[in-house]
Amino acid sequence: MSLPTAFLAAVERLIPRERRFDDPLSTLAFGTDASFYRLIPKLVVRVEAEDEVVQLLKLADAERVPVTFRAAGTSLSGQAISDSLLIVLGDHWNGREIRADGAQIRLQPGVIGAQANAVLAPFQRKIGPDPASINACKIGGIVANNASGMCCGTAHNSYHTLAGIRLVLADGSVLDTEDSASIAAFQASHGQLLEQLAELGRQTRANSELAAKIRHKYRLKNTTGLSLNALVDFFQPLDILSHLMVGSEGTLGFISAITYDTVPDHPHKASALLVFPDVDNCCRAVTVLKSQPVSAVELLDRRSLRSVENKAGMPEWVKALSSGACALLIESRAASQSLLHEQLEQIMHSIASFPLEKRVDFSEDPATYNQLWKIRKDTFPAVGAVRQTGTTVIIEDVTFPIEQLSEGVNRLLALFDQHGYDEAIIFGHALEGNLHFVFTQAFETPEQIARYSAFMDAVAQLVAVEFGGSLKAEHGTGRNMAPFVELEWGADAYKLMWQIKRLLDPHGILNPDVVLSEDPQIHLKHLKPLPAANEIIDKCIECGFCEPVCPSKGLTLSPRQRIVIWRDIQAKKRAGIDTTALQRDYQYQGLDTCAATGLCAQRCPVGINTGDLVRQLRADTAHHTGTANWLAEHFAASLKGARFSLMTVNGLHKLLGSALLEKTSTGLRRLSGNRLPQWTAAMPQAVQPIRFSPPTADQRPRVVYLAACVSRAMGPALSDREQMPLLDKTRALLEKAGFQVVFPENQDNLCCGQPFASKGYAEQANSKRQELIDALLKASRGGLDPVYCDTSPCTLRLLQDGLDERLKLHDPVKFIREHLLERLEFTPQDKPVAVHVTCSTQHLGEAQGLLDIVQRCAKQVVVPEGIHCCGFAGDKGFTTPELNAHSLRGLHSAVQNCEEGISTSRTCEIGLSHHAGIDYHGLVYLVDRVTRPRI
Repeated sequence: MSLPTAFLAAVERLIPRERRFDDPLSTLAFGTDASFYRLIPKLVVRVEAEDEVVQLLKLADAERVPVTFRAAGTSLSGQAISDSLLIVLGDHWNGREIRADGAQIRLQPGVIGAQANAVLAPFQRKIGPDPASINACKIGGIVANNASGMCCGTAHNSYHTLAGIRLVLADGSVLDTEDSASIAAFQASHGQLLEQLAELGRQTRANSELAAKIRHKYRLKNTTGLSLNALVDFFQPLDILSHLMVGSEGTLGFISAITYDTVPDHPHKASALLVFPDVDNCCRAVTVLKSQPVSAVELLDRRSLRSVENKAGMPEWVKALSSGACALLIESRAASQSLLHEQLEQIMHSIASFPLEKRVDFSEDPATYNQLWKIRKDTFPAVGAVRQTGTTVIIEDVTFPIEQLSEGVNRLLALFDQHGYDEAIIFGHALEGNLHFVFTQAFETPEQIARYSAFMDAVAQLVAVEFGGSLKAEHGTGRNMAPFVELEWGADAYKLMWQIKRLLDPHGILNPDVVLSEDPQIHLKHLKPLPAANEIIDKCIECGFCEPVCPSKGLTLSPRQRIVIWRDIQAKKRAGIDTTALQRDYQYQGLDTCAATGLCAQRCPVGINTGDLVRQLRADTAHHTGTANWLAEHFAASLKGARFSLMTVNGLHKLLGSALLEKTSTGLRRLSGNRLPQWTAAMPQAVQPIRFSPPTADQRPRVVYLAACVSRAMGPALSDREQMPLLDKTRALLEKAGFQVVFPENQDNLCCGQPFASKGYAEQANSKRQELIDALLKASRGGLDPVYCDTSPCTLRLLQDGLDERLKLHDPVKFIREHLLERLEFTPQDKPVAVHVTCSTQHLGEAQGLLDIVQRCAKQVVVPEGIHCCGFAGDKGFTTPELNAHSLRGLHSAVQNCEEGISTSRTCEIGLSHHAGIDYHGLVYLVDRVTRPRI
């Protein structure tokens, strides 16, 4: 059934075309969140202002159009999908305001949780909620789901740290509880609604049995149903309304801003891993630890430990643990080290009488405690990585009363065996009795769905009825647990929830079938297929953790969406459905605009690099093998051609001026169907070939200088205040530090192969890579001398797939860090410097090293927030400039107080300079400027 014509016409007048999506590819891409459900929206609207939300809700309410809101789409229970209108947050919901030296922070719903904590870090404060998805999920979702996490417990969730809220109700009315004028206007327009809420509160508090049940339920971690505790915790209707919004999952209104009371973020911490011989001892220890100064206690059953026992860095003894072993990962934090040590002694004394099978004592060493937490964090993806293709990974989230935790764990284990979920594991936030259990499930046949249904019925009966626990502790009710809300809460509380829903959303337009549903089978409908598509991506669980670092997200597709579409294309092909139109759209949306930098793999729980898929698909359509062969065999000639082209364009630049040449370039590019590259004032000048000088027999240590092909062709821009080419600047710095600089022979014909690999010509890429490795071995005297590569992407390319172990290859950061810091004396400059950490620098593990070096060079260092990849991607800044522009759309405002930017890739610096309005240079320029040789 389509959306009403009048509604669509009104939306067209309200929202620009570029922010409305109704084509099959886009609606399919947005039809997925992190849950195992799928609904295809009829219309997706990206909103950039509160007034747009207000107007959309007024239209939707008038035309009875169901509406769902989405922030990051990391919801696990189907809260963020719709088969009607899906409203997604755009770029302009990222506001934050720190108050009272960090004691409070006001946030818009588009702020990623980790970003909020980053701006609070200088005050040693953080927001209370700490969900595992905090690097991807946004404040809107955190509040709407009342998300918690490992350290949050029940005291520090959004409900209990809420200081103020700005919301939009289903009728489009706005209320800001921190604005007296807004409150007065709302009381005047919605006085009857507020009185009805107050009356519901009075009735609920007067019903002693119901009030007691509510208080009991919220002593546990609980996100099942609406937040009925608002009716017993507060008397004022505005307070009741504010707190009902927390955990409402978009079913009662839109959260436009929230103010949190923040919590301390103590700098000193230590972690330990204690393995008990059985579940009973482990859970009894939890009850003791509940009263101790611990910030987190994570339980891992033997199955979860088994799932990660073969991971790199895992202690060998994990494999030998007994079959009934159960572990606790314990963390304690304190404001001072002395207090921390007192706490650790107190904690260990409290559980000294418990038998232990193995232990890793408390450690403050970051390497040790990070490894311990990696054990915990790897459990969920470990199940996902080994699941059978076509199955999905389901993570459920229940709470048992802590005094019954041991029995609860054992009963869950028995249910796994009873229903044949042999791969299922249990872990969780033990202090709250909050357990996550992970299992794999296919939904391809009625029998598989029936098995899942029977299992969930058994879980609901066990947790909610027998133990009086919570079926959802922190993942939200969604449509997953909506049919079981009444079972858990009882008829009176369930009726009360529906009263609240109908009072605030009388026409039922807000996220129907989420939290509350009249369909007892809703959790078994709209199940998401995960068909086999390609072995690179078949393990994807569509969680969305990858999306914040993707430069094309918001322009075209994110990595998650690329996978969703490719899966659908392959499934349709197998079903004999014509995919011509879908594949045509996918060419640009999925392939042409993918930077293929692989940052998504760093965020992916199962390590998927969507760029690998894109390169493989590009290879399938790479039909210019003859040209690729010629370029590989005549690389020096092609480099000369590149220099000649740059010289020609630079001559035109001098003749026509920047404005006219850019306008001409834009017109020619348009006439060519976007095949000609886009010229900008940041375009480099040509570089003269390296003046090769043979090594001399002196006492200086030697370094082999590998100048990347871009460094050999592209010099500074005409307008750049630095006019010395990178290779000359680098050689000067190395010689200043006392090195003799040696170049490989026939250097102009050498290439790491990256230009060929990115276009899908793997054979030519590998051939050039091997040719370069051979030349470097010869130049370095068989690996005796270190090799300095002046461009981090080339360094990464050589190190990937294994490098000859004799070669000691360094990117600029590593070489400066390991060889120049001790040879140079630094005098930091006063002028602030912007830093762009390239994707390759991140992959090489040198991001912090780069920042440390720049902080030696400048007293003020600016790292623009939210820019993880510049999107230039080799040559895409020329051929697909909209990708570079989209990725760097926030750069100019972030670096406006800087005069210079620093990076480690010449091509990245072209796009960065253009969009920042300041010159970006290689790291060596800054290091050379502020250093002198040590005497």
